[in-house]
Amino acid sequence: MDIRELLLKDVMIMDLKATTKEAAIDEMTAKYHEAGIITDLALYRQDILKRESESTTGIGDGIAMPHAKDAAVSRATVLFAKSRAGIDFNSLDGQPVYLFFMIAAPEGANNTHLQALAALSSLLINPDLVAALKQAQTPDEVQKLFGDAQAAKEQKDAEEAAEEAKQANTPQPAATPAAAPYIVAVTACPTGIAHTYMAEAALKETAEKMGVAIKVETNGSEGVKHQLTAAEIDRAVGVIVAADKKVDMARFDGKHLLNRPVIDGIKKPAELIQETLDQKGGIFHAEGGATTATAASDQKGLWNRVYQDLMNGVSNMLPFVVGGGIIMALSFLFENWFGAHSMAFTFTNNLGNYAFSFLVPVLAAYIAVSIGDRPALMPGFVGGYMATLAAASVVKAQNPAGFIGGLAAGFIAGWLIIGLKKCFAKLPHSLDGLKTILIYPVIGLALMGLIMFFIVNPIFAAINGALIGFLEGMGTGNAIIVGVILAAMMSIDMGGPFNKAAYTFAIGIYQASNFKDGRWMAAVMIGGMIPPLAIAIASTFFPKKFTQTERNSGLTNYVLGLTFITEGAIPFAATDPVHVIGSSVVGSAIAGGLTQLWHVNVPAPHGGIVALALTNQKFGFIMSLLIGAVIAGLLLGIWRPVAKENA
Repeated sequence: MDIRELLLKDVMIMDLKATTKEAAIDEMTAKYHEAGIITDLALYRQDILKRESESTTGIGDGIAMPHAKDAAVSRATVLFAKSRAGIDFNSLDGQPVYLFFMIAAPEGANNTHLQALAALSSLLINPDLVAALKQAQTPDEVQKLFGDAQAAKEQKDAEEAAEEAKQANTPQPAATPAAAPYIVAVTACPTGIAHTYMAEAALKETAEKMGVAIKVETNGSEGVKHQLTAAEIDRAVGVIVAADKKVDMARFDGKHLLNRPVIDGIKKPAELIQETLDQKGGIFHAEGGATTATAASDQKGLWNRVYQDLMNGVSNMLPFVVGGGIIMALSFLFENWFGAHSMAFTFTNNLGNYAFSFLVPVLAAYIAVSIGDRPALMPGFVGGYMATLAAASVVKAQNPAGFIGGLAAGFIAGWLIIGLKKCFAKLPHSLDGLKTILIYPVIGLALMGLIMFFIVNPIFAAINGALIGFLEGMGTGNAIIVGVILAAMMSIDMGGPFNKAAYTFAIGIYQASNFKDGRWMAAVMIGGMIPPLAIAIASTFFPKKFTQTERNSGLTNYVLGLTFITEGAIPFAATDPVHVIGSSVVGSAIAGGLTQLWHVNVPAPHGGIVALALTNQKFGFIMSLLIGAVIAGLLLGIWRPVAKENA
């Protein structure tokens, strides 16, 4: 596909008027919407800002590549924009941005589009092209520059492919002192559209200048390209992993390896290559199956590692929570309409229960996998299952270890496998196959069963029982305090650690009560609905405090808030954290306290306003939500300064 088919002339902005990052994004997204490239301006802008909140797309050298892939995009397009004065875009090098490439990719983008986007991204590593683009005056000049650059790159790629095929069919002689050093690399980023291929291009170009042979595997949106073979890895002096998402690491066992963020592949290719040649990367050890690792994992602290492990369990558990919870909620409606003995109730209630029965095992299993990789899956799953059984203990207990016991099981299983790997690290290499087939499954399961039966279940069954008893006997005053705290946590980081901790706690109590105690679910659900509703209300009644684009997004937040999608507030919180988060926390805390004052019970883990049909206190639900949202919206509207475009 010709890159010029993506770089449409009628969406180029040769003289960007914006002077701030937010205004630049507004101007470019508005151009997209005007040209019909995006059908939902608010959704696309929200995803652009969400990507910026993760890490800036201002890659340095005066270039920024904001991008999003969502349902709002009607066709794959790249908007080129140029600022004469330069804009502070929070770039990695701290310098102004002059050239913008806003990438819009549809959810169903085909490989042809993705390959073209990848090619365009890799061309921007060429400093001559960048310099020429800064001097370009018309859209025709921009298209010609990219057309010429693409033709040159395609010719070079063809030559490299022919040479690679030739080498694959020719026996490789043993390395000699005169031979060029050889290294391998993997690049990957969460969206797999831009940074993955820019890092690839930077590493290859720099390696060529340094006289180093390199092969780079890309893990992008179109899948794995230029996959490294076992022979290539074995031949390499060392390995560079420049990635911001998980990649297959087990194949690099025994190699010197540098594990860095993908941006280092773009900005520091010479440093990475030289450190690899000097073998400064530690020896990577991977035992027992397909191991994965994240970028810069060696730089993470203990809390970050624990949080990552926990979130791996929670994210894999959530489909069971949402799917099973909504199906079960439907069963309660069917019970009211058709009776407890109706087929509709029996089927949906059983189906919801089947899904919910996997909550704790799946949670434990994927916490374990995050720590000990694939060999920890089975011990973690079994340990989580044992935590759900009241009888799976050396002592008789009326309550199972439950959700908190499952959390413990996941961490124990993961570190148990890590311990077994160290214990059997010195086994002969010829016996490596026995580790995953026999040693880890059998010994891991046996030890996990003993730990759960004699230690975890007795201890956590007692804790779980005491917690449930305490919550059941809690007076209204104390319940209000807990409701305030849980609801406020839902707004502090809107999907981050505090939000997930509160939601996980409510799920645990809901599951332990046999899906009856939805008091805390009411607090966290309404608390999570407040932030987007506050933004919607404030942007409606205080229009001068928001740009036109923000007001359009504000309308979308009515729907997001009512359906318990807290993430709708993230783009606003990313650009104005003090006012948005501060107002939301106050409103959510008040709403959470009111749910407990009015004894609102929501027997469903998701659904937002849909759960109103199931609650025992419909008036209390509505009033808690309304009061909290209005207070948060008024605070935000009064507190927030007037938008610059309206000043």
